[in-house]
Amino acid sequence: QVQPVESGGGLVQAGGSLRLSCACSGSIFSIRTMGWYRQAPGKQRELVAAITTGGSTNYADSVKGRFTVSRDNAKKTLYLQMNSLKPEDTAVYYCNAERGPVYYWGQGTQVTVSS
Repeated sequence: QVQPVESGGGLVQAGGSLRLSCACSGSIFSIRTMGWYRQAPGKQRELVAAITTGGSTNYADSVKGRFTVSRDNAKKTLYLQMNSLKPEDTAVYYCNAERGPVYYWGQGTQVTVSS
C-alpha cells in the first residue's frame, strides 16, 4: 500500500512560483510512473506532468516550459516546480503513483493564482 501526501499549495499572484511536494508512505517498490494531476471547479481531472522510474517526463501542453516534475526515489518524494503561474492554473493538484493496474491518489492540495 502506498499513501501519497501532497503539500506546498497556496495562494500566489500571477507570475509567481510554487513548489509542490508529494511524500509517499509505504513501499514504492515497483512504482513505475508518478504524476501530478489537477482539477479545476466544473472541469475534469487532467494530467499536468508525469515522470517514470527512468526519468522520462511528460507534460501537458499548457504547462510546458513553466512546470518541472522531478522525483527523489530515496526520499520517496515527487515534486512539481511551477513557475510563471497563471490564473488558469488554479485547481486542486493531486499526486498519483502507479503500480501496474493500481493507482494511488493523494488527497490533493489547493493552488490558487490571483490575477
